[in-house]
Amino acid sequence: MRETSLNLIAITIFTLTMTALLGPMFDLSATIPAGMAFVLLGLATLDTFTLRGQGSTILVDWLAGTSGQTRDRVLRHEAGHFLVAHLQGIPVEGYALTAWEAFRQGQTAQGGVRFDDRELMAQLQAGTISGEAIDKYCQVWMAGVAAETLVYDRAEGGMEDRQKIAALWVQLGRPPQEAQMKQRWATWQAKTLIETHRPAYDALVDAMARRAPVAECLHAIAGRIRS
Repeated sequence: MRETSLNLIAITIFTLTMTALLGPMFDLSATIPAGMAFVLLGLATLDTFTLRGQGSTILVDWLAGTSGQTRDRVLRHEAGHFLVAHLQGIPVEGYALTAWEAFRQGQTAQGGVRFDDRELMAQLQAGTISGEAIDKYCQVWMAGVAAETLVYDRAEGGMEDRQKIAALWVQLGRPPQEAQMKQRWATWQAKTLIETHRPAYDALVDAMARRAPVAECLHAIAGRIRS
């Protein structure tokens, strides 16, 4: 069960418990909290086993995304992933800036940039992953944090990105301390790339804000790099 669904269930149970305890003070029927519990827990179960937790993710994402600053931060975070992936020669297949957009695109994640990682997966399966591939993908994963740090001086997102590097290090059988060092190195490298191509990054942000297709986003990048 997804952590988001579990949190919502816990909040629901707490709220309904308080309703049951305080109900007599306000002449509320005992059937009201019972009915609410049945409906809400039923929806949570449906979301978990049918929608794989995507419904609760969409709800939480919508509540968190009502702030314009939050939406702008997500946009700039994902633009960092997009730009660095392109500069590293990794094809970008699509992007979603909200959980709802991801859901409409048939994705189960919370949103983000989707890129072709078949090279990395093939090397991992063959057990012959190169240092070049590790460096390239680590920079792409940490590019969102790098973009946030560049624009806002600090990053609020990036937990899943860090977990990808940590998971890779576990799969490679390397010490966790090395993964943390790699995260810092990759963040610095990605930040340097974004700073070097800042006009292209800004053009990409504008294109993604309009939800432009990937081809149009790539055209915006290419135009500013040429100039």
